[in-house]
Amino acid sequence: MKKHTGILRGKNVALLMGGPGKERDVSLRSGAAVAKALRTAGGNVSEIDVITPDFHLPENTDIAFNIIHGTFGEDGQIQEILERNGVAYTGEGVAGSRTAFDKITTKECFDKAGVPTSAWHKIRRGEHPRLPLPYVVKAPKQGSSVGVHILRDAADLPAALDDCFQYGDEVLVEAFFSGRELTVGILGDIALPIVEIVPREGFYDYEHKYTSGASTYFVPAALDPLQARAVQSTALAAHRALGLEVYSRVDILLAADGSMSVLEINTIPGMTELSLLPKAAAVIGLDFPSLCEEITGLSLAKKSP
Repeated sequence: MKKHTGILRGKNVALLMGGPGKERDVSLRSGAAVAKALRTAGGNVSEIDVITPDFHLPENTDIAFNIIHGTFGEDGQIQEILERNGVAYTGEGVAGSRTAFDKITTKECFDKAGVPTSAWHKIRRGEHPRLPLPYVVKAPKQGSSVGVHILRDAADLPAALDDCFQYGDEVLVEAFFSGRELTVGILGDIALPIVEIVPREGFYDYEHKYTSGASTYFVPAALDPLQARAVQSTALAAHRALGLEVYSRVDILLAADGSMSVLEINTIPGMTELSLLPKAAAVIGLDFPSLCEEITGLSLAKKSP
C-alpha cells in the first residue's frame, strides 16, 4: 500500500455526515475523525450535516466524501442524488450500495455465488419462522445491529418481530451460527488483516460497537496462516459477489471446525476512534489520513472511463 499519495492535497472535499437514520450519532463521530484525517492529508474540508435530501454542497466541491452510515447514506439514495448532480463521491455506486444494504438481497447474492452463509428465509407480517431454534431475526435494511435479535426461546419471538417490523414489511430469519466474530476490511481487491471481536458479553450489538471497553479487539486475529488466507479469500468473494469495487468491511463467523458464515457487508463502515477498518489498515502501515486517501483514489478510479 502506498502512503500519503497526495491525492487530496488542495482538493475541495464536502464531507457528508449525520443523515436522518438510526446511525446518525455514530456518523457524526465518524465525520469528526475523518474531517481531521482529510485535513491532515491536505484537503480543504467543508463539513456538511445532511438531514434531508435537499442538502447543498459548496459550488467548488471536487469530491464528496460520504461517511453517512445506514439509511440514506449507505442504501443508494445519496449516491443517486450525487450522480444526478454530477458530483464525484467516495464509496460504492447506487446498485452496489442498494444490494449490500439489503440483507435479503445480500443473502441471495451469496447463495448464487457460493459464498458460505447460514440457512435463511424471509417472512412477512403474520408469518412465522420455519427454522428450528435458536435462530436470528433481523430487520433487513438497518445497520449497526439495529433490529437484530438472537432467539433461543419462542416466547421472545413476538417482541422481536414487533421491533423488526417497525423498519419494514419483511424480516430475515437466519439459522444461528456459533463461531468467532471476525471482520475483514476490503480496499479495492486487497483483503486487510483480519480483526477478531470479543464482546464483553452477548454478541457484538450496538452498545458493544460504540461503547469504549465493551469489546476487545485482536488485530490481526490469532489464526494460523492457512486459516487466515481462507477467511480473507471468503471476504473477497463476498465483496465481489455483490459487485462491489471500492471498499467495504465483511463480517464473518468462524466455527471451530473451520466452516464459515458471512453475515453481511458494510459499504460505509465506521470510522470512529473505536472502528475496525482503521485498526486493520494500521497493521499494514496505512495511517488514518492515508486510508482516506486510498478510499478517495479507489473511488475516483472506479468512476473513470
